[in-house]
Amino acid sequence: MRFAFKTSYAQDLGLFRDRVQRNAYIALFLALLVLPRLVPEYLGDLSLVFIYGLCGVSLMVLAGYTGLVSLGHSAFLGIGAYAHVYFAQDLGVPWVVAVALAAAVTAAAGVLVGLPALRMTGVYLTIATLAFALIIQEVFTRWDRVTGGLKGKPVQKAVVFGLPLGHEVGFYFLCLAFLIAGLWLTSNLLRSPTGRAWVAIRDSEVAAQSMGVNLAVYKTMAFAYSAGLMGVAGALFAHKIGFLAPDIFSVLLSIQFLLMVAVGGLGSLHGAVYGAVFVAMLPVVISQARDAVPVWLGQVFAVFGREAGRAVFSLVDRFVKQPGLEPGIFGLILVLFILFEPLGVYGRWRKITLFFSTFPLYKHATFKRQKSYMRSERLR
Repeated sequence: MRFAFKTSYAQDLGLFRDRVQRNAYIALFLALLVLPRLVPEYLGDLSLVFIYGLCGVSLMVLAGYTGLVSLGHSAFLGIGAYAHVYFAQDLGVPWVVAVALAAAVTAAAGVLVGLPALRMTGVYLTIATLAFALIIQEVFTRWDRVTGGLKGKPVQKAVVFGLPLGHEVGFYFLCLAFLIAGLWLTSNLLRSPTGRAWVAIRDSEVAAQSMGVNLAVYKTMAFAYSAGLMGVAGALFAHKIGFLAPDIFSVLLSIQFLLMVAVGGLGSLHGAVYGAVFVAMLPVVISQARDAVPVWLGQVFAVFGREAGRAVFSLVDRFVKQPGLEPGIFGLILVLFILFEPLGVYGRWRKITLFFSTFPLYKHATFKRQKSYMRSERLR
């Protein structure tokens, strides 16, 4: 088992724990650079993974590090997307400036949501952000001059510094650059006094306030920063889908974002990326399974007779082609993760690495699920 011995303050301020971790990230970066040549048919899905990763980092700051659960991040994504398209296409603002303005507008919307929600916690804050998402979706529907209303709004290809990035390879590297920048900025912010104040608020608001943390200021900052990151992701998302409509930014999208951080692992930037991979690639797996599963099961049940095999084939085919199958699978997976792996994918990965690093001297109690208490139960 390896231990990182720190002998200077520069080591404590570094982004990486040691050289092994730094080399692992360099290898991952090089693999992402050559990935377009290996799987060119999945570049669109990989770009969506990077956009969802930025969305996951945004929600992780609020839910994983500040302890404020939000169901209104689909509205922030929509505000960023519509604002970027309005500035870039309708007003002719340069692309990079349009992204910055979209992030500023979305951050301002986050402040407007954060201020009234300062007195709310828990389920009441979740309901307030849900109401905000429904209101913003109605605004998207009725503000025809900016959003196009129910008719929608087409989005042109991205042109950055005069360089067209409409091709999938160029857009892939653009999304990757924004994801790396978002992770770098967020990881540095979380190690600053602001990030430590957010973690203190998440653990105990009473203790944080007794240590001099201004709850109103830091909660508002968390909402603003989270919304600003979501605005940048919205600008990329607009170019990814190519057409904006109000029904895209529904509450179901917010639930998918919440599922993303819960499955990936709350309180970890790695978990935000893992959850993005899971949420973005699950529909691809489901679509592949819809074509393969009925045929496979039909061949298996054909040994029981032609009529029985035909009946089973028809029943399974009808089930897997239901339009509500994907949301149902999302909900089932979320429930299973909460019951059996509350630390998410990243938590399970940490347990696996710890197991192999301590093998054969590991202890079974280390890998058993510990009882977790609610905040109200700790005070009894």
